[in-house]
Amino acid sequence: MKAKKLLTLTAVAVLSLGLVACGGNKDAGKTSGDDKTIVVGATPNPHAEILNDVVKPLLEKDGYKLEVKVFNDYVLPNKGLTEKSLDANFYQHSPYLDEYNKKNNTDLTYTVKVHLEPMGVYSDKVKKVNDVKDGALVAVPNDPTNESRALKLLAKEGLIKVADKEILTKNDITENPKNIVVKELAAEQLPTALKDVDLDVINSNYALEAKLNPLKDAIATEAKDSPYSNILAVRSDNKDDEKIKALSKAITSPEVKKYIEDNYKGAIIPSF
Repeated sequence: MKAKKLLTLTAVAVLSLGLVACGGNKDAGKTSGDDKTIVVGATPNPHAEILNDVVKPLLEKDGYKLEVKVFNDYVLPNKGLTEKSLDANFYQHSPYLDEYNKKNNTDLTYTVKVHLEPMGVYSDKVKKVNDVKDGALVAVPNDPTNESRALKLLAKEGLIKVADKEILTKNDITENPKNIVVKELAAEQLPTALKDVDLDVINSNYALEAKLNPLKDAIATEAKDSPYSNILAVRSDNKDDEKIKALSKAITSPEVKKYIEDNYKGAIIPSF
């Protein structure tokens, strides 16, 4: 009798687990089913600031709720977008997205360009890029597109010469008269490395987060006509959704343009 009762309880438990699993899989990997809720992944500064301070209230007027999920790296927001835990993300430029798609066999795209964050060279040791000593240690981002940007910026400043190609690594340095040593680091680690290197080439979003002002603190910056404008990334299957259209409109609104110009004072430049 006890054995029969035990078998019955076991069967019920298995069935219950099966129902839970089915229920979990139904919504696995999906964003909110509410067409009025928009989930966006962003790095903290300036992306999440722009979304929370300006875009969110604009969308509320149109009947949408914006949820901003903050990330501190350049990989997880694209994974979240691919896996559909995000409706969009806002932190990267299109060359980075193109490289990510190529490397991961994904088909992410974008709707609008929002702003340019000129990359800067920072130093606690010298006032000019070419003042570094022989054998100087130089930190750059380790992802392909941003390392390319960094090396091209150092070449523009006359420190090195590089191969004539789009994607560069330290192996593409063709002339290195000061024998600089290039240290490749994750972009988010670069601000903390500043005290340990001679030159530090930092993306503006991480510079701002570390209380570095690209206009005042950088000893060299990219030209304002740089092609690396930050974009609103989406999936091909939701690009034409009404809520994505509403988000794209809000993030390129006159209110956002004014906010960028007033708050970042040239350290970040609107691209619309």
